[in-house]
Amino acid sequence: MRYRIQLSYRGEGFCGWQVQPEAPSVQQTLEQALTTLLHEPVAVTGAGRTDTGVNAIGYIAHFDAAGGLDTRQLCYKLNAILPDGVVVHGIREAAPEFHARFDAARREYTYFLHRVKDPFVAPFSCLYTFPEVDFERMNQAAQALLGQHDFRCFEKTGADSKTSVCTVTEAAWHRYTPTHLQLTGGTGGEHYRYFRIAADRFLRNMVRAIVGTLLEVGRGKRTVAAFQSLVLPADFGASSLGAEESAGRSQAGESAPAHALFLSGIDY
Repeated sequence: MRYRIQLSYRGEGFCGWQVQPEAPSVQQTLEQALTTLLHEPVAVTGAGRTDTGVNAIGYIAHFDAAGGLDTRQLCYKLNAILPDGVVVHGIREAAPEFHARFDAARREYTYFLHRVKDPFVAPFSCLYTFPEVDFERMNQAAQALLGQHDFRCFEKTGADSKTSVCTVTEAAWHRYTPTHLQLTGGTGGEHYRYFRIAADRFLRNMVRAIVGTLLEVGRGKRTVAAFQSLVLPADFGASSLGAEESAGRSQAGESAPAHALFLSGIDY
């Protein structure tokens, strides 16, 4: 029987979702907990990788086990033995052919930024205090991300993806008011922002590299046109002589810190 499991996790203390040698991962932690409770080896397949330190809300995974499990009781027991940084929201039976990774049609990431010192958002938001940051200009640049393109300039060097082509359907910066300010009747104003991007798939380190490069645009360190030139045509590799040498990760900016990034949605 195949089971679909929904969970959330804090990226701190993990090397990401996927099992890695000699480093704790969310996948390994969940597999060990299920194996302990079900008294048999359990392999868990997730919706995709997340980088070291990146958080996830509503992450989807699947595993196979004997039928007839009391999924509510299993969920309760998992939360009792999993570390504080991981919570299981629910487990339910799934169709035999359901696949958490290959059936996902849309993935969404959200990156949080605050412009003033704030201890209440600091664990999950990036403090960015440069005096002049033009978010309108960053949103103008981000429009170039929409559609099907080759994103190799934003992919971690040495990644093993078969293709660097992704289709992005949303990419923009937004204002928001943190909960603790709402409680006092305050507003976030210009001080709190988040960047949301959605696509059919993402490359390793892609979102953090995009955010870091957009921030260079916002500071005036890089022009909108220079950012746009990093978003390559979908057929770039096939149609361009010397493509591997002419475009790569070094062309984009530094990656933004991982702790402020959330995998915030997966649609099937």
